[in-house]
Amino acid sequence: AGNVIGGGDWAIGRIVPDCVKSWIENNNVELRNSLSTRPWQHVLEPLSGYLYLAAKLKENIDLHGEPFNFGPSGEQDHTVIELVQEMSEQWGPVSWNLIKGGKTGHEANLLKLNCDKANRLLGWRAVLTFKETVEMTIAWYRNYYAAKDTNSEFTNNQISEYTDRARQRLLPWAIDS
Repeated sequence: AGNVIGGGDWAIGRIVPDCVKSWIENNNVELRNSLSTRPWQHVLEPLSGYLYLAAKLKENIDLHGEPFNFGPSGEQDHTVIELVQEMSEQWGPVSWNLIKGGKTGHEANLLKLNCDKANRLLGWRAVLTFKETVEMTIAWYRNYYAAKDTNSEFTNNQISEYTDRARQRLLPWAIDS
């Protein structure tokens, strides 16, 4: 799975938590590698793939030892700046600074996942659009800061919402279960 975002990520040096931590204090976030492209996906996407693969492994021994990628379609690859702009639409008035010189460290400019095998052999594909991914992510962080005591319930509701969307979109893993 690649470039997973979603509520509960507080790691240092990751774009979503860095933005949220800065924005909650009304600070600018420093963006490096703003033109790097990534297959952004909500944390529930690869989790649904892993769980569905586990169920399929029980049914089909030929899948044992096979590697699988779980991620969004290629049309959902977006730059860091596109992610931040979409996040800002959900968060509200915020600002950021682009670090001149762009690249730092050993990061690649373009990361992609080929999830054709998961689609072909398992019938798995991502549920959420890029916009829905960002909306769910920002909603989680907003709830965290507004009502920490309801965060567990909010998280459970997001999982249910995600599963409902998968059923509505007739994805096999949501229908088979």
